[in-house]
Amino acid sequence: MLGNRKISLITKGRLLWVVGVLFLISSCRPDKTELQPDSFAGFKRPGHFPAPHYNLKNNPVTKDGFELGRKLFYDPILSASGSISCGTCHHQEGGFADPGKAKSEGINGLLGNRNSPSLANLAWFPSFMADGGINHIEVMPIAPITDSAEMGSSLAKTMLTLNASPTYRKLFKQAFDVDSISDQKLLYALAQFMSMMISSESKFDEHLQGKNVFNESEKRGYKIFQQHCVSCHSGALTTDFSFKNNGLDITSADLGRARITQDENDKGKFKVPSLRNVELSYPYMHDGRFKTLDAVIDHYTTSIQPTPNLAEELQEPIILTDNEKQDLVKFLTTLTDYNYITKPSLAKSKQNI
Repeated sequence: MLGNRKISLITKGRLLWVVGVLFLISSCRPDKTELQPDSFAGFKRPGHFPAPHYNLKNNPVTKDGFELGRKLFYDPILSASGSISCGTCHHQEGGFADPGKAKSEGINGLLGNRNSPSLANLAWFPSFMADGGINHIEVMPIAPITDSAEMGSSLAKTMLTLNASPTYRKLFKQAFDVDSISDQKLLYALAQFMSMMISSESKFDEHLQGKNVFNESEKRGYKIFQQHCVSCHSGALTTDFSFKNNGLDITSADLGRARITQDENDKGKFKVPSLRNVELSYPYMHDGRFKTLDAVIDHYTTSIQPTPNLAEELQEPIILTDNEKQDLVKFLTTLTDYNYITKPSLAKSKQNI
């Protein structure tokens, strides 16, 4: 029943419901895409989260720095063609993923090498990219800015463009008290915005804090999740940030972690992703091969390939009934954070461009 359908009736109905909810929220709420003068509280760790990996002491989040990073995130000025921004491939309503696209389109219609991941709780990430090739939040934007299939620019060209803009010179002066824009300050501003991309108000979070109770299907799904998934998708962040081969292919066309380590044992290993807002961030896996959560669950229950370095957690088969699969999907929808995907302060500002 779950196999190869493009979008199951359950998933389709759920997505339509989500769209309807978002429409009602946006239509009933006044436009407050700009932060009010006294509303900026800076970076605050949710009480049920661990300490962040990123040390913000050298780059504390300020209102001016955050707003500058926000503007830069949505501004195509960072790309060589002036047509692609970070927000082009990371849409807030999709959990800052690129819903529906296996691989995102960069400059000149070129497709990236991997699926654009959802973005949330980045201050807690010890590494970035599916292969973990970047190990610092401040360095992370360099990859898309300079990738020939994404923004296709260079830091040198980006600095020339930004320094030629009176608007950006003024904003960097306000945020960092500098007269000339440097690549360090560019990366600081983007890191401030990304650090504030905190998803911590889903039903799952409320359950962890004892503020909400799962319905019966969600309870059953959570039990299945704890039995079969939590060894990798652990804690409030729903990831242990490790690298695993999850049996997608006997021989992986994408070397994965081995591209970085040059270790044969790391072939086909990819970072365990956070499941935050996973309902919205389809398609799934590093190459976007699975269009639905149903298809992902089918992979783990019926299609695991016996790769030489298959994750230990997947050595034994996972057997689920159709009803159990439905309950697991139902639980995964509790990870959708409606506040996060509609939060005005993370949306594109009216004054962005």
